[in-house]
Amino acid sequence: MIHLAASTFRADLPEGGRLLGLDVGTQTIGTALCDAGWTIATPAELIRRTKFSVDRAKLREIIGAQLVRGIVIGLPLNLDGSDSPRTQSTRAFARNIDELGLPIFLWDERWSTQAVERAMIAADLSRAKRADRVDSAAAAYILQGAIDALAMGGLS
Repeated sequence: MIHLAASTFRADLPEGGRLLGLDVGTQTIGTALCDAGWTIATPAELIRRTKFSVDRAKLREIIGAQLVRGIVIGLPLNLDGSDSPRTQSTRAFARNIDELGLPIFLWDERWSTQAVERAMIAADLSRAKRADRVDSAAAAYILQGAIDALAMGGLS
């Protein structure tokens, strides 16, 4: 089931469990994982997109290996909160992976990539290192925002 509110997502996972965060791009999918108690998100592997069936199989592999109970996907809204073409493709991606049978939470990700880029620049990472890490770091940023909201009782 796809959720737009933290409260309904949380209700779908009454016992918590490990979550997988996704930053879905056109060429890559950044992934992140959090602990079962929803306290900290960490960047995980970067999936280079190919065919959807291959991408879905890779996600299924991660879910099985990491005992994931739910998925948080960054939803790229326009600054005014309206949908963009990327928003529509992200919603379609969520609908397509809904068959994995896990609750999915679409989390507003405006500013996530920019925030991560700024932090990496401040850490003096080269452009090449930033390019390799930004998508998974953005997934962790997205997931951390979502688990922070979930920890506050699912308000949003």
